[in-house]
Amino acid sequence: MWLPTRKAVTLPTPQQALPGRPEPMAVPASHFVNGHPLVPPFPAGMATAIFGLGCFWGAERKFWQQPGVYTTAVGYAGGATPNPSYEEVCTGRTGHTEAVLVVFDPAVVDYETLLTVFWESHDPTQGMRQGNDIGTQYRSALYTFGETQRRAAERSRDRYAAALDKRGYRPITTEISEAPPFYYAEGYHQQYLAKNPGGYCGLGGTGVSCPTGIAEPVEA
Repeated sequence: MWLPTRKAVTLPTPQQALPGRPEPMAVPASHFVNGHPLVPPFPAGMATAIFGLGCFWGAERKFWQQPGVYTTAVGYAGGATPNPSYEEVCTGRTGHTEAVLVVFDPAVVDYETLLTVFWESHDPTQGMRQGNDIGTQYRSALYTFGETQRRAAERSRDRYAAALDKRGYRPITTEISEAPPFYYAEGYHQQYLAKNPGGYCGLGGTGVSCPTGIAEPVEA
């Protein structure tokens, strides 16, 4: 019998996943840091990316600090449960990982730069964990929009894996797949570390620099 825990390290099947709900979570109308909207529609010319790199509080801050990023939001992606709550995700019975939605202006910051932020901000070799944060919701993931992003993500993974291997790290476990539905997290999670500057941030990179020239330019 499959028994859920708050530190589940095996993804549930769709049949095991919690049912969720049709209603999305209510989120603030604007970003706490820059005042831009968290939900579409976004201005013309913006591009979108989704990153999973451990606890989304610290991960989101990494991206909103980047020049050219229009807005960010935290949520859940990669699982089977629609519109899950944080508590449901933590049981391991939704299949989601904690994720950051990043809306950016490719004329100012390219996807390659965001990939560098992603790789250098966490340890992508740890499987279902980041440091002391253990569970399926902490797995590393790149959810891509379109073929160009997918190729860029895979190329960056391969080159960063080679750099990590030279330093004695295990193989990268990052999940790369087409962007699934992104379910917004509860309002109190959005821009959490801006609202709570002393709050928990469990992110920790490997200290290995991401090689330059790892990806093709990504069109808007």
